[in-house]
Amino acid sequence: MTSQKKQFELLQESTIYQGFFNLIRYKVRHTLYRGGWGRVLDRELFQRGDCVAVVLYDPVTDEVVLIEQFRVGAIRSRGDQWLLEIVAGAIEPGESPSEVAFREAEEEAGCDIQELIQISEFYTSPGGSSEKITLYCGKVDASNLGGVHGLEHEDEDIFVSVVSLDEALEKIKTGAIESAIPIIALQWLALNRERLRDEWDAVVLE
Repeated sequence: MTSQKKQFELLQESTIYQGFFNLIRYKVRHTLYRGGWGRVLDRELFQRGDCVAVVLYDPVTDEVVLIEQFRVGAIRSRGDQWLLEIVAGAIEPGESPSEVAFREAEEEAGCDIQELIQISEFYTSPGGSSEKITLYCGKVDASNLGGVHGLEHEDEDIFVSVVSLDEALEKIKTGAIESAIPIIALQWLALNRERLRDEWDAVVLE
């Protein structure tokens, strides 16, 4: 491995398709770890705006809010096309990621977030998609949550359920949760459960 500076050159960019999402074609090359430049790459990029996801957690009851909806990405799956997920949505122009978390919690789960902390930011599939997620954990009162939610004009049909965190983690083990974002969020929550319960209970008592 050399100490060569990492560089890339964007040689050509063209829009192949523009619709609900966009597909962009790039011709690009980049430097190599062994030195010099690599060949020109011809790559397609699935382009969509940045998104936000939030795992809704009740620290008093140790429960999380899961949503279930039809996902076209699973249409060829031998399993279920209705996936268990957490609240998520795209960042609209002029919105901050935290504002999206509050908005989507209300739209998709009929839920008010009491406290919000950022977990991380990550690319979901950077080999072919530009999507970057800002992931949050939101404190909620889950005692009266459930039912069907979503915006009709966006064709959303979302079933909301409340389960214990342990039950949600078991769903990961059994493969009932197949989407990457809730898996990441719930595993983080399992690691930080006791700290959050201590911190958020302290807030309640003040």
